Amino acid sequence: QVQLVESGGGLVQPGGSLRLSCAASGFTISSYYMRWVRQAPGKGPEWVAAITRGGSTNYVDSVKGRFTISRDNAKNTVYLQMNSLKPEDTAVYYCNALATTIQGQGTQVTVSS
Repeated sequence: QVQLVESGGGLVQPGGSLRLSCAASGFTISSYYMRWVRQAPGKGPEWVAAITRGGSTNYVDSVKGRFTISRDNAKNTVYLQMNSLKPEDTAVYYCNALATTIQGQGTQVTVSS
C-alpha cells in the first residue's frame, strides 16, 4: 500500500523547535521530489520545503535559515527540522511526492505562548 504518514507535530512556544517525520511505504522516497506543504486556518496550501532526488534542497523565503528538510533513505523517511518557530508557522503540515497524488494525512503544528 502506497502511503505517507506524518508525525512529530504539537504545541510549542515561539522560538522553540520541532522535528516532523514523514514515513513512506509502498514506494521509495529517493526516487521522488519530496515536499513539505502547510496549510494554515483559512488559507490555501503553501509549499515550504523540498528535496530533489539528487538531494538538493529548496525553501520558501519565510523559512530559510530556520527549517531544514532531509531524508533517510534507509528508513524511507523525510524530515523537517523546524527551529526558531513563530506563531505564523502554525498550520497543518503535509508531506507529498511531487507530480503524484501521494500525500499524508498531515500533522498539526501550533506555535503559541
